[in-house]
Amino acid sequence: MAESYLEAEHRTLRDTVRAFAQKPVARRIPAWEKSRRIERDIPRRCARKGWIGATIPAEYGGMAIGHLGKTLMLEELSRVSAAMGMAVQASQLGVAKILHLGSEAQKKSWLPKIAAGTVLPTIAVTEPGSGGHVLGMEATARRVGDDYLLNGTKVFVGNSHIGNLHGVVVRTGPGSKGLSAFLVEADRPGLTLGRLRPSMGLHGFAFGELRFDNCRIPAANLLGNEGDGLDVAYSSSVLYGRLNLAAVALGINQAIYETTIEVATTRHRYGKPLSELPTVRHKIGLMLQQLMTARLTAYHAADLLDQGLPCDAELMSAKYLNTESAIDAARTSMEIHAAEGLSTEQPLERYTRDAFHTYAPAGTSDIQLLRLAETALAIPGSERQWSQRFATRQGPRHARQHPGERHQMAVHTPLDRLSQALTPLTRP
Repeated sequence: MAESYLEAEHRTLRDTVRAFAQKPVARRIPAWEKSRRIERDIPRRCARKGWIGATIPAEYGGMAIGHLGKTLMLEELSRVSAAMGMAVQASQLGVAKILHLGSEAQKKSWLPKIAAGTVLPTIAVTEPGSGGHVLGMEATARRVGDDYLLNGTKVFVGNSHIGNLHGVVVRTGPGSKGLSAFLVEADRPGLTLGRLRPSMGLHGFAFGELRFDNCRIPAANLLGNEGDGLDVAYSSSVLYGRLNLAAVALGINQAIYETTIEVATTRHRYGKPLSELPTVRHKIGLMLQQLMTARLTAYHAADLLDQGLPCDAELMSAKYLNTESAIDAARTSMEIHAAEGLSTEQPLERYTRDAFHTYAPAGTSDIQLLRLAETALAIPGSERQWSQRFATRQGPRHARQHPGERHQMAVHTPLDRLSQALTPLTRP
C-alpha cells in the first residue's frame, strides 16, 4: 500500500539513492567503524547531487521533490548507513530555517548555493545545560551598532565540523519572545569547533560542539525579527526533524528486517532452517507488521505535509512509531541471531547501536506521546499547527495541481482528527 503514495519521480530518486548507497557508501563503512573519524567526502557528494535541496523550490535551484521524496532519500541512505542518512538529514534540517523565516534576500543568497551543494547548512539549538528544553538556553546575542555579538555553546549540532553555514538560536531577551535566530558563517572570528565526544553509533557522522566567544555577525544575518527564534527552532524540529528521524529509523528498520530474513533462511538448527521454527516465524511476522505500519505512517505524514495540510499529530506519530519499531526490531532480530548478533562482524550489531541514536533528536518518544495526548484532549495551545502555519504544496505528487484545487483539512474534535488521519490509510 505504501507504494501507492509514490510517483515515477519518487521511484527514480529511490533507485538513484539506493545505487549510490550500495556502492560508494557501503564500502567505506568498515573504515568508519574502525577509525570513528568524521566522513567529509560522502556528505559533500550528496550535497553536490542536490539532495540537501530536496525541499528547496525550483526557483532557487532546488530539487522540489518534497518531503516524501526527502523521506525516500533518507530511508535508502540509512538502510545502508544511518550515519550518512543522519548527515544528509541534518543539513536538510538546516534548510528549513531559511525557507520558513528567511528574507527574500537571504533566500536568494543562500538557497541556490545549498541546492548546488557548495554550502552545507546546520541548525544549532541544543545546549549543555538545557538539552531539549529550548526555553532553558543561555547562549546570547547582544546588539552592538550594526552587528550582534554571540556568546555561548551549542552541542549535538549535526554536521558541526563540516557545515559552513550555521543557523544558531540564542537569547536576545527574556522569556519565549526573547529567542532569536542568526545565520553564522563557519569562518566568522569568534566561532570555534568544540570536541567530538565518542558515541555509541553513527560512526562517521559529526555531531559536536560550536563555541561562540564574542562572535561578531552583521544584523543582516538575523532570521526574521528579534523574537522569532522559537519559531525557527520549533518549525525546523516539527516540520523537518520528526519526519527526518522517522525516515532514518525506517531505513535502519528495513536493514534489520532484511538481515534477519537472510539469517533465518540460511542458518540451520535441528536439521532445518531457523525460519521453520514457529517461534522464529512469529518474531518475523511481528517485525514485518511493524515495518509496514511504520512505513505507512512516515509516507502518510510526508504526503500530508507535501499537500500543505495540518499534520502535526501525524508527524509526531511517524517519529514515535518509526523510532520505537526500529529499536524493537533490533531486539527481536538479536533474539533470532542469538550470540552471533553481538559480533562486530555482523551488521546487526551496528544497526542496533545506530537505532538508539534516533530516539532523542526532535523529541523523545515520551515527548511525542505527551504532545499526542494534548492533541487528543484538545488541551489549549495544541490546536496550533506548525505544519499549517508553514504549509506549502511540494513535490511531484502535488505540484502539478492548481492552487485552487487545494483541499483544506478542517480540524475540530479529536474524533474528527482520527477520522481524517485514517482515511488515506484505508484507500485501496
